[in-house]
Amino acid sequence: MDLGIAGRVALVTAASSGLGRAIALALAAEGVRVAVTGRDEGRLQDTVQACREQGVEAVGIIWDLAEYGRAGEVVDRVVAELGPVDVLVNNTGGPPPTSALGQDSDLWQDMYASMVLPVIGLTDAVVGGMRERGWGRIITSTSSGPISPIPNLGVSNTLRASLHSWSKTVAGEVAADGVTVNVIVPGKIATPRVESLDRARAERQGTSLSEVQEQGRASIPVGRYGDPAEYGAVAAFLASRQAAYVTGSVVRVDGGQIPSV
Repeated sequence: MDLGIAGRVALVTAASSGLGRAIALALAAEGVRVAVTGRDEGRLQDTVQACREQGVEAVGIIWDLAEYGRAGEVVDRVVAELGPVDVLVNNTGGPPPTSALGQDSDLWQDMYASMVLPVIGLTDAVVGGMRERGWGRIITSTSSGPISPIPNLGVSNTLRASLHSWSKTVAGEVAADGVTVNVIVPGKIATPRVESLDRARAERQGTSLSEVQEQGRASIPVGRYGDPAEYGAVAAFLASRQAAYVTGSVVRVDGGQIPSV
């Protein structure tokens, strides 16, 4: 299927590895010019090169999302190097495993600053141009925690839930202007983040990583962890011309794992 987005410009944050990288590569494969951000210069340039190998322009911008005040600067650089942003993919890292209770206020503030404020700032910086042009896609990658809270991820569950409400609200504000706003939710996808969470769980349980991963696979109806490319493909569809009537939605890519309707 031709997704009808060749030549568009996308900005994908936290794309040096994992889900962000998978989304960037999926968009590049569709002919989208891609700007990616990340903190690790070496890994970020690997993503840039992989995108360029798809035959598109790609640029990398070193950015720690905790420096949320740089959102406008980052967008200005993308516009200068590639053109106005048509597709914004808000992807952020996650906080350390924690309970919801008893966390220091500094942790809440730091995580809000790196997980929520850059998403809002980037969207504010690009959505005006999208509305003027009558076309835009805003996709925010979160977690299954806001749908079915994940034990020992209290801070993550809480802050990502705020992004679900924010996204739904923004969707209603811009729908008439040809801009869609959606959330994409991963289940257990085989990324470094998921492996680190599995390792932390193994330590808490006093068991092996392989045992925890086996437990994880047993909890997924399809019987395996997802491939990051499968996640990227769904994000690319949400960015497509054909997805113009999909907005205000939360799309699960979880192999059937999330237990709620």
